[in-house]
Amino acid sequence: MNTRLYEMDETHQTCSRCLYDTSIPEIQFDEQGICHFCKIHDELEEMYPLNDYGQLMLERIVEKIKRAGRRKDYDCVVGVSGGRDSAYTLYKAVQLGLRPLAVHFDNGWNSEVAVSNIRKSIALYDIDLVTVVADWEEFKDLQVAFLKASTSDAEIPTDVAIHAVLHDVAAREHIKYILIGHSFRTEGIVPRTWTYMDGRYVNAVHKRFGRLKRTSFPNIPVSSLFYYHIIKGIRVIPFLNYFPYDKQKAGKELEAELGWVDYGGHHHESIYTVFFQSYLLPRKFRIDKRRLALSARVRSGQMTRDEALKEMADTPYPLDMEVVDYTIKKLGLSKEEFEEIMQTPVKSFHDHPTYYPLIKAFRTPLHIGFKLGLVPKILYYKYVA
Repeated sequence: MNTRLYEMDETHQTCSRCLYDTSIPEIQFDEQGICHFCKIHDELEEMYPLNDYGQLMLERIVEKIKRAGRRKDYDCVVGVSGGRDSAYTLYKAVQLGLRPLAVHFDNGWNSEVAVSNIRKSIALYDIDLVTVVADWEEFKDLQVAFLKASTSDAEIPTDVAIHAVLHDVAAREHIKYILIGHSFRTEGIVPRTWTYMDGRYVNAVHKRFGRLKRTSFPNIPVSSLFYYHIIKGIRVIPFLNYFPYDKQKAGKELEAELGWVDYGGHHHESIYTVFFQSYLLPRKFRIDKRRLALSARVRSGQMTRDEALKEMADTPYPLDMEVVDYTIKKLGLSKEEFEEIMQTPVKSFHDHPTYYPLIKAFRTPLHIGFKLGLVPKILYYKYVA
């Protein structure tokens, strides 16, 4: 890939601690040149300490989950994708004596390796699996709509659907806890201007650019959030935050214990994610998401900043044009239609109706919800703080 794609003007600034830079519109720096995302990371480190107290926190949460699941078939829901993070979440949950129900949302883009990994993850421990399969024509229409919207949020339909499915299954099975495979120590803090998601946004983009009537897409509007979290009392636990999670070490452990197979790049268990992260984001939006993961590892002490900078400079984002061609064809787009999408001026979520103005207006009650544990910390920092 042409490295000139990432050149900046004279106002360009990179954090003196991590790799986040002014390609992130909302970034702020202090007097030492450290970005505010590093400060968020440090606050999260205090909330999820990797010491004796952190171990005690984990034990207490596990006990709460077990207590809430007494006399039930399952005590938690774990989303599985075939990727490393979700497989390790499921693996650690079972190790700690939890009885998870595995849930998978099949959006039509699973790689063969991902499907095999899911089977291996659940087979060893005889874990039940619920798979929700998207209506392909309906989901394809929504994905194309987001491409035509020309924002950097083209994977939002999948992310929203996954969260909706996890909550729906938990509510139906009367399960109080959802464990998600996210770790700020390896994933970083995703900038709001790079990835924004909410149910109203999904509806607005589809209404403007979609062709088909949506009847089965699992969306999650504010009313559903209220029902799931307030009425049903469902809690979302970023489970991997309680562990000294290292992707490379976790992968080796999963290979040894489960026969899990590495699928290559970051979140490349999905073919669409390969297209999205290696082609669409860098080519159209000048976004390289490796910057997030590498920065997280630097902040966590898993690598040095110099090592991360060298990896960014020496190793271009892997690009497979066969995947790009396959994606365009599977979405039913002609090369001319796709080229028009690539040439459409870049927009943002601010150009569409979203819940973001409402979120800002309810900043105070959301802050209270954050303090009470009703609003996930990472979401609070991303959308409210």
